[in-house]
Amino acid sequence: MALKETIDADIKQAMLAKDKVRLTTLRSIKSQILLAETAEGQHGAALSPDAEIKLLTKQAKQRREAAETYNKQFRSDLEEVELAELAIIEEYLPKQLSEADLVEKLVAIIQRVGATGPSDLGKVMGVAARELSGQADGRMISQVVNNLLNNTNV
Repeated sequence: MALKETIDADIKQAMLAKDKVRLTTLRSIKSQILLAETAEGQHGAALSPDAEIKLLTKQAKQRREAAETYNKQFRSDLEEVELAELAIIEEYLPKQLSEADLVEKLVAIIQRVGATGPSDLGKVMGVAARELSGQADGRMISQVVNNLLNNTNV
């Protein structure tokens, strides 16, 4: 079942359960899907699974950053709302890799690409971002790749 149909069904369930936070979050996701489908060049076609994951990842990143901002401003009430919405969005994303699994996959990518040092960061990040899309946060991937490339014991 496509993400759009899943979201539609879950919106109905949230309405029946009178779950306002879930309903608001799901409507936001549906809105973004509809915007993406009607974007120029899309011609109303359904989104590909990769495009759906990118859309959800972007939504999750926005919630995460907003929660961090609210935390710095000591607005725990707003931070809690953002974290609740983030948890709902993450239900629709693929399972995130643990740090150990991420390191293992990145070591394999570094060896496959033939990277030898920090100057190869861009080459590794291109492949890693494509292969690990939706499975790990881009900032985390970058940080681990940077650490691995600065360590010459790879």
